[in-house]
Amino acid sequence: MTQSHPTSGAEPEIDCPVSLETLGSVYRADDYDLPLILEQIPPLKRAQFAAYLYGKSHTHQLGLKVARSCDREDLIRVAGEIGAVIHGQAHLKPSRPAVDPAAALTKHKPMPGQKKVSLAGAAKPAISLGGSAKIRNFD
Repeated sequence: MTQSHPTSGAEPEIDCPVSLETLGSVYRADDYDLPLILEQIPPLKRAQFAAYLYGKSHTHQLGLKVARSCDREDLIRVAGEIGAVIHGQAHLKPSRPAVDPAAALTKHKPMPGQKKVSLAGAAKPAISLGGSAKIRNFD
């Protein structure tokens, strides 16, 4: 069976509102450069781009970053009610990180009247280095 391979470079999907070059620049941009790149994209095209990225599982968070630079009205104009949802999610404050159950167990504080329990064993004796009046612990 013969498989055909494209001879040209990768091309963005048909519904991608920006060029492959712009898509790559946005994908690789850091938080400092992203606003500079996005301001070069016209507002409605940027809103379309935000909705496009938002709809892909692997670029969902990037879509929210792009949406932060869009007006709510532009997002609604290009994506309808989903545009309002994208705008709302893009402007939510970040949630607190989830508490790691293992970390919570290690930071347990004893209740009043409860004794601390250590599994480390008995304290090691101090080691003298001879000739010195100081005693040093090398734990």
